[in-house]
Amino acid sequence: MVFSWRKRKPRNGDKKVHNMELEIPRHFICPIALDLMKDPVTLSSGITYDRESIEKWPKDGNFTCPVTNQVLRSFDQIPNHSLRKMIQDWCVENRSHGIERIPTPRIPVSSAEVSEILFSITDSRRRLDRCGCLDSVHKIKKWGLESERNRRCVVANGTAGVIAAAFDAFAGDSFEKNAHAHLLEEMLYVMYWMFPLAQEAQIYLGSQASLRAWFGF
Repeated sequence: MVFSWRKRKPRNGDKKVHNMELEIPRHFICPIALDLMKDPVTLSSGITYDRESIEKWPKDGNFTCPVTNQVLRSFDQIPNHSLRKMIQDWCVENRSHGIERIPTPRIPVSSAEVSEILFSITDSRRRLDRCGCLDSVHKIKKWGLESERNRRCVVANGTAGVIAAAFDAFAGDSFEKNAHAHLLEEMLYVMYWMFPLAQEAQIYLGSQASLRAWFGF
């Protein structure tokens, strides 16, 4: 396949960079997008796709591997680090032609990672461990800032209800009310991009303690 790559902008002192077409190795091409893969992932069928393309595939009602037509029980995506490194090396080798190196993608958060953090938040809530809870909330905040994909994963695993329960517990701790202020602010920040909240979360946030804390900020 021949792929027309955009020109690199010439720097001061550079000779003019001519537009040209380069042939990309076939195994670097996503079977769906027919474009150079930036984040190659492999399905259980053994076929590798660009993550962005294969994530859209099941959302359109498709339940088979696009190449093999094999019905897939799971669309779990395993990062193909070896292929991604080969693609990056190819980009570097062709940089004299204006090819830009594909950056190393961030690995999306998994449901298992979210569940582990939610367990930690629940445990911290029971012990009123402010520092432990704040650390876990900060991890969720970091994931959410990294990508929309991460935010969807966080929300899909029931995070709103767990954080709302923790918010209610710390808001009701009258002995350390002022000390918990920063934690409560951080939890509100995280829940902001989870709206509309699940019914379970709304119940916790509807308590007197939560409402006083909510309107106190």
